[in-house]
Amino acid sequence: MSSQPMRSLGISDMKITRIGLGGAGWDACDDKQVVDTIHHAVDNGINWIDTAAVYGRGRSERLVAKALAALPESDRPYVFTKCGHIWDETGTSADLRKVGTPSNIRREVDDSLRRLGVERIDLYQMHCPPEDGTPLAAYWEALLELKRTGKVNAVGLSNHRATQLAEAESIGHVDSLQPPFSAIRRDAAHADIPWCADHGTGVLAYSPMQAGLLTGSFTRARAETLGNDDWRSAVADFQAPKLQRNLALADSLRPIARRHHVGVPSVAIAWTLSWPGVTGAIVGGRRPEQVDGWLSALHLDLTLQDLTEIAAAIKSTGAGTGPLHPR
Repeated sequence: MSSQPMRSLGISDMKITRIGLGGAGWDACDDKQVVDTIHHAVDNGINWIDTAAVYGRGRSERLVAKALAALPESDRPYVFTKCGHIWDETGTSADLRKVGTPSNIRREVDDSLRRLGVERIDLYQMHCPPEDGTPLAAYWEALLELKRTGKVNAVGLSNHRATQLAEAESIGHVDSLQPPFSAIRRDAAHADIPWCADHGTGVLAYSPMQAGLLTGSFTRARAETLGNDDWRSAVADFQAPKLQRNLALADSLRPIARRHHVGVPSVAIAWTLSWPGVTGAIVGGRRPEQVDGWLSALHLDLTLQDLTEIAAAIKSTGAGTGPLHPR
């Protein structure tokens, strides 16, 4: 296992690599391939895995457990998972519900502990604001209680906004926020990320390559062949006119990538990591070679010139929304 630069996750006792492996096993990938991908990331110094109970309806957590079981204790990465999405066994997308009752959270954490095969979860997060009417204070108190009893080491909120973070903080410290954040989807930089920087809350940005749009390999032809079972087929960013703007932005990253002798994915990831307050980026990988495509971002620090060029490209292409420049 190689060593990589570390950052403190807020004011918690965890120091994490700038990138974590996310979402392993949520789709129809081969089990061995998923485990091999986790091991490859760990072998290259990645020290945290992000998952959720709902990914694969428990499958992702079970595959993370399988990968952990094959690793020496000293090499095991931190495991971050999430609660708040529940499902039945009908297998349809419509059966998913966002639930925040304390009783459900207590049940979910025990289910996740069992699936993961661990005694304590390193970071436990509410996946989204619930839609069952549970007040934030109720579900945040439940998460804090799990931390007090030792079932989890740290607690955070995913897909919440600055006003919600402030409400939670008034009850007990928010260790982390997990927002969507990329050069296309920049809204979290308005208030959410600055709030975290001011309050000792770590930020784990997800989808820094915007579901493939900023990899440099996604094309209009690829977008036109997305199946109905691919959620991206119904998203405006993958349809005209936004698609053309987004692909133009990805193309603008190529000269910067060449200048640093890295791939476009690493530039897209490094852009998210350049924002004050962002602790780490969650990057997916279904195969070991996909991990190799972005490992260079672990050490890539974009220059002021790079960031200014990217800001100009965002403005000229009209891609996405939100602030343009981290400095």
